[in-house]
Parts: sequence; structure tokens; C-alpha cells
Amino acid sequence: MSSLSLINADLHCHSVVSDGTLTPERLAERAKSNGVNLWALTDHDELGGQQRARDAASALKMDYLAGVEISVTWMGQTIHIVGLGIDANHIGILEGLRRTREGRGNRAQLMADQLLKVGIPGAYEGALHFAGNDQLISRTHFARFLVEQGICRDTEQVFKNYLVEDKPGYVPHVWATLDDAVAWIKAAGGVAVIAHPGRYSRLNAMQMDELFKHFKDIGGLAIEVITGSHSPDQYQTFGKIAQQYGFLASRGSDFHDPDESHIDLGNLPHLPDHLTPVWSAFH
Repeated sequence: MSSLSLINADLHCHSVVSDGTLTPERLAERAKSNGVNLWALTDHDELGGQQRARDAASALKMDYLAGVEISVTWMGQTIHIVGLGIDANHIGILEGLRRTREGRGNRAQLMADQLLKVGIPGAYEGALHFAGNDQLISRTHFARFLVEQGICRDTEQVFKNYLVEDKPGYVPHVWATLDDAVAWIKAAGGVAVIAHPGRYSRLNAMQMDELFKHFKDIGGLAIEVITGSHSPDQYQTFGKIAQQYGFLASRGSDFHDPDESHIDLGNLPHLPDHLTPVWSAFH
């Protein structure tokens, strides 16, 4: 394998600044202890943890890329675009993310109203306790509330019975456009990456093809191939897709919490040697 492929890079995880449960500092320590060489914190629609993450990585002598995960609406579905190597103080991306976050509070109230109708009171306040900020409140925070109340045994069960389409507590939301998200990332000097493409099962093959082509046309450069959200079969599938469309390949655990997450920070297979790692864009 090439030396670039052997880098233990984890370029997708979340802290308490969005919907993770660990501080940026604790995440940095966990990444380092798990052998991560190159790390990125990619909180949802928020850059507030970036300086802390960079400082913590620096103190641990771990290479760092500033990151973010932007919520995007594409063909009526929510997809996520990761930005890597961005300037976390760039006015354009900060303003774009602020606008993207604004809708979360109203959506959360509507989600709580729906849960009340099925006999679950106090969901907004309960979710806000986990979020700490109404601009960052998300389905994950509602899920943790439902587990805390004993309504579901874990967050996986929550997302089978609540907060998803046709179930109580589901409220769709229009996020940023794909074009805007990629433009913000590029303007901030970063590389745009389609996060966990295997999760977008509601898009058919033709729609996925259109997504990949349009993303490339507007300057998107990479897709996640090795991620905690993919099965080993999907590693192969999206490795082939990266080659087919000429994308760089990214790798990230999508770590949120020691108990909830499928894969720990850095505990991922290496990228296949025939793919070009996204971090080659920064070397």
C-alpha cells in the first residue's frame, strides 16, 4: 500500500457543539489514543468547536483539518456534504451555516407537538437539555430524550418507531441547496465531500447518478467510501463509484458517542490502495 493510503485519517465525527456527546478536547484525545494521524471535527452546520479541536490536536501532535457537515436538501431528500480543510473564520460559510441552522428551532417545536399527540409530553424541553442550543437541536437529541424516558431501549429503536417518515415526530425540513453548500466550502478554501452515500437509499440509481454528476460539475471533489455508516459491501460499491466518477475517497467514522456509534474513532479499514485519498489534496 502507498504511504498515503496507510494514514489513519478520521475525517468525520461530531462533538457536543452539534449532536455528539464528547467535547472537542475529549474527541481529540480519543482519536489520538486510537492511533489517528489526521483528524477532522465535522459538526453539523456549525464551526463553533473548530478552534478548540485544532488546539487540542496541536497539543497532541496530531495533524488537523477544519471541517463541517452541511445539511442539504436534494430532490426532496436530506443529504450531507462534508467540507474539509476550510477556513473556519470565513464570513461566507459562517453566514450560510447560520441561515441553515435557523430553521431547527421551529422544526423542533413541531416535532414535539407531534410526539405530544401520541402521549409523549415534554419532548422539546427534553431534547433541548441534550442539545443546549435551540439552533442546533436535532433528531438525535429527541432520540436521546426518548431513550432517557424509557420509551425506547436505544437510539436505533427510536429511529425505527419515531422521527422518521410516516412515524410520530417526523417533520421534514428544507436545508441548504447542494450548489450553495459546495460554493460555501470552496469559497472557504475547502474540499467538498458527499458524506455516507450509502445512506441515501430513497434515491434511485438514476437520481444518485444525477447527484454524483451535478456534484462534480459544481466543484465537488470526493465521496466517503470507508465510513461507520457503510457495510463492507458498500466499501466496495462506493470505491468503484469513486473510480467511475473520478472522485477522491474519504474515510471517517461518523462518531457521535462511545455507546451509540457503530465504529470508534480511527477503527476503520484502510482505504483501498487503488483509490486516491482525499487528504492527498492537502499534501
